[in-house]
Amino acid sequence: MEKKKVAVGLSGGVDSSLCAALLKEQGYDVFGLFMKNWEEQDENGICQSAKDAEDVMKICDHLDIPFYSVNFSKEYYETVFKDLLSGLKKGYTPNPDILCNREIKFKVFLEKALSLGADYLATGHYCQNLKEDDSYRLLRGRDLNKDQTYFVYTLTQKELSSVLFPIGGMDKEQVREEAKKRGLITHDKKDSTGICFIGKRNFKDFISNYIPIQSGDLVDQQGKRVGEHAGAFYYTIGQRKGLNIGGPGEAWFVYDKDIKKNIVYVTQGHDHPNLHTNTLEASDLTFIDLPPKDFPYHCTAKVRYRQTDTPCVIEKVENGIATVSFKEPQRAVTLGQSIVFYKEETCLGGGLITKRN
Repeated sequence: MEKKKVAVGLSGGVDSSLCAALLKEQGYDVFGLFMKNWEEQDENGICQSAKDAEDVMKICDHLDIPFYSVNFSKEYYETVFKDLLSGLKKGYTPNPDILCNREIKFKVFLEKALSLGADYLATGHYCQNLKEDDSYRLLRGRDLNKDQTYFVYTLTQKELSSVLFPIGGMDKEQVREEAKKRGLITHDKKDSTGICFIGKRNFKDFISNYIPIQSGDLVDQQGKRVGEHAGAFYYTIGQRKGLNIGGPGEAWFVYDKDIKKNIVYVTQGHDHPNLHTNTLEASDLTFIDLPPKDFPYHCTAKVRYRQTDTPCVIEKVENGIATVSFKEPQRAVTLGQSIVFYKEETCLGGGLITKRN
């Protein structure tokens, strides 16, 4: 019987490295596939993708598997980065990692893997793909602290039929231990953080190359000017850092923005009512299996990655827009971020937050 062929999306980190090792041990015909998404050096003249590619080549050599490299910088710029800039100009706070998964990793990258003869694309995401009868379910990763279903909720049945998540049933500590046992040089490599094209640079400094800084007023809930900001584009709901407002009382937080007037609205107190939302609307909906048919539909949801699930009700879906209400008001709901729905361990899908009340 001919072996199934798997392309492992190797990033240069420990997670994907162990995926390749495990799949080879399980008898798959494995090859490594490295993807470059951004053409730029950091402030020290170092291209992080070149360093990662070097680690990938060492892993492939160690495992004795073929290695391929692809460059999707153009596609990334057109479908992810431009969308980020467009969202910021609307006053949104986009999540480029989610868009990258939808438009790059599980679209053009997956298509490339299949064109190279792979039956599956495997990635190091902390989530699980379970086939039941003729359909697939996306389950949370075993390590709930690392669970990444929030970032891949846009997967559909089509993609899930061709995707493997080999470490989804492991926790991070176990991944590092197993990688060390196998002599993988990435076993103690630090996890990458932040947006890939920005790296360790200051977000505002980087984005100012594309959206000019335009200072404006910080205004409190009584309409009083309390400070100055560097451009409403750069601030997000719930933000505390970087406001530079002095005086007595509790800390200040952003609770709203007016992009046209270039005003950032702020209030004092972490739990001020202005920072809380009872209902929201979401568009660009994706449901991994069949969408809800009977409303109101009760489930749980996250409105940001690190949030604990909270009970919610999808009141209705009309014209591609879901209206969602919460049992408890949600803090710092942000336009441009995603709401992701769950039923216990199953990720149902989600959408882009476009309105909050």
